[in-house]
Amino acid sequence: MDISDHHMSDVAIIRPEVHIEVNVKSQSTVKRSEVRTHVLSLLDRHSTVLASYRWTEFDDEFLTRNVESVALADLTGPKLVDLKAHNLCIHIFSLNDDSPSTLALEEEEELSAANHWLLPAAEFHGIWESLIYEEGIKTQLLDYVSTMIFFSDRNVDSNLIAWNRVVLLHGPPGTGKTSLCKGLAQKLSIRLSDRYAHSQFVEINSHSLFSKWFSESGKLVTKMFQKIQELIDDKDALVFVLIDEVESLTAARSAAQAGTEPSDAIRVVNSVLTQLDQIKRHPNVVILTTSNVTEKIDLAFVDRADIKQYIGPPSASAIFHIYLSCLEELMKRHIIYPRQQLLSLEELGTMNFMESDVTRLSLTLRNLAQRSVGLSGRALRKTPFLAHALYGKSSAMTVEVFLKAMERAVDKQRQEQASLVNCV
Repeated sequence: MDISDHHMSDVAIIRPEVHIEVNVKSQSTVKRSEVRTHVLSLLDRHSTVLASYRWTEFDDEFLTRNVESVALADLTGPKLVDLKAHNLCIHIFSLNDDSPSTLALEEEEELSAANHWLLPAAEFHGIWESLIYEEGIKTQLLDYVSTMIFFSDRNVDSNLIAWNRVVLLHGPPGTGKTSLCKGLAQKLSIRLSDRYAHSQFVEINSHSLFSKWFSESGKLVTKMFQKIQELIDDKDALVFVLIDEVESLTAARSAAQAGTEPSDAIRVVNSVLTQLDQIKRHPNVVILTTSNVTEKIDLAFVDRADIKQYIGPPSASAIFHIYLSCLEELMKRHIIYPRQQLLSLEELGTMNFMESDVTRLSLTLRNLAQRSVGLSGRALRKTPFLAHALYGKSSAMTVEVFLKAMERAVDKQRQEQASLVNCV
């Protein structure tokens, strides 16, 4: 949903939207209107394209000089897209190369409560695209925040229609929850660049809030949120606040009530909840939270979350797509050589998964994906590296040899997983 394109009319032909993301080189000083004109000309010349197409080379000197890439973003459905049949939403942005700064709370103490990025950040580039989940999860998260901003812009009374600007992603460790939060903030900073001059991302370090002076923790929470409030006071900024492993803060209340935690823990939790209630009133803030241990989260906090999205381990089809993207990258870098065509699951399906010279390698990859079910997303992304490090016999390996090495790496990770479980 493109917020800037909501116009009320009695009769409107609603055409589906296609989001085009234009990454302008950071040193370029050209006007966005000029970039837009040249991009529209490019899209006019290539009106039927693949759904995931990305231009990185151009036959237009202006684009070559000023633009890194032009990409179709977040399309599902048919592989071929007729751009003339769609409403084109063009988002022009440059990546910020700065390293994150820290929000320090105590001048005399090296107590870093949060990291702070300006978005879109070079460090977050490509995270969103690399995350592969069941269909719908990423789209729903984008639509949720887009609607939140849209309702705020229209001054919808939040006492009548309630929303809290809080997203909770929960599930086992290693499923990409933190990365998904970073990717979501990055994506929205690009999508809403016409609406907000700039975006900020603050990642709160929950553990540092429990300082060595435990009784000071409540005050530290207040200090940290005062710093965040300063960012929110700039109405031209969209501010994302990430509280990772939120259970480490919110679990304290139930433990305190059971008598296993000091009463200071309750003060910290109450302070966090109070501060969240205060900042969520602002139309330009989104609070993103993650939890590995859902049952330990304070119920008062869970109730504040508008979206409680479970992020589980990847399915066999998601694993196939993850591995496919890894192999494509290694072929691009000539670590796997020569380049060989690997088919997608959809293409294999049209051939009824029958084995032939054309499908053999892709079917081997499909079997490997099925064998990898149960491994976390983090472990899956590590598998190609382990395959090369432990079982790679040369600097360049064929796809077939590399797939065998990946099988051994998956088996090794499974054995390690089992031995860890037995140790517990």
